[in-house]
Amino acid sequence: MLVVALVCLACSGNNENAHTTATTFVSPPARQVLKAEFRPGPQTPVKPGLQKMQADPAKPIMIVTSPNRDTFREGEEVVIDFALANAKLKGDGGEYRVRYFVDDDDMQWIDRWEQVALTGWIAGKHTLRIEFIGPDGWPYRNGDYGIVTREITIVK
Repeated sequence: MLVVALVCLACSGNNENAHTTATTFVSPPARQVLKAEFRPGPQTPVKPGLQKMQADPAKPIMIVTSPNRDTFREGEEVVIDFALANAKLKGDGGEYRVRYFVDDDDMQWIDRWEQVALTGWIAGKHTLRIEFIGPDGWPYRNGDYGIVTREITIVK
């Protein structure tokens, strides 16, 4: 009881340094848990003569071909699809990898040339970043290609 009286005395009165602290507990926002389903893709090689690219067609290159829109409905999948030229991914006997990030989550790896369908999105704006990784472990850039960032919106 004495402790309570001292705390109350310290918080009340006309002292300039007196203050009151209020603590509020806020529940964390809903956590998005994405599920990745790997599917065999069309694996159409890049035809450098048909692309309007600022790149060297003789060097390895990755062109991201999806998502081709920026708004999806909740429950709908977002497919990561890409085309390769002059390179093989590790799972296909090569030295290259593809990694992707969704928002600020951990990076995920794609080691075979196949589509990745992501489901489990929550409504809101999201950032999808896809990177072509060279044998040295760093993003491999060929002109304007190698790193792609897409902003997508999931609506209810």
